Amino acid sequence: MVKGRIRHMAVFTLKSQRNSVDTKKFLADGEKILSSIPIVENFEVLKQVSKKYDFDFGFSMEFENQEAYDTYNAHPDHQAFVEERWKKEVERFQEIDFEIC
Repeated sequence: MVKGRIRHMAVFTLKSQRNSVDTKKFLADGEKILSSIPIVENFEVLKQVSKKYDFDFGFSMEFENQEAYDTYNAHPDHQAFVEERWKKEVERFQEIDFEIC
C-alpha cells in the first residue's frame, strides 16, 4: 500500500429488498458507472455478512491522492449517479474516507 492514497467507502442499505432485481441492478450500475471514472482505482462492491451491522452493501474504491478524490466528487458521472440513483434508491448510508498511512 502506498502512503497518501485515499480509500473511500460508502456503506448503505437500499429501499429495495436485499436480493431483488432492483438491488442487483443498482449494484451493477453503480459498479459500471463509478468504476469507469478514470481516476477510480480498485473499485469493489461489498455485501455485508455480519449481523452486527445495519448496512447491507458497500462500494469501496481508492484514489491516488486527495486531489484525485476531490476530482471524483466533482466528476459529472459521479454527480449524476448521486442525483439520479443514490438519492432515490438508498435508504440510509455512511461514508468513510481514510488516508493510507
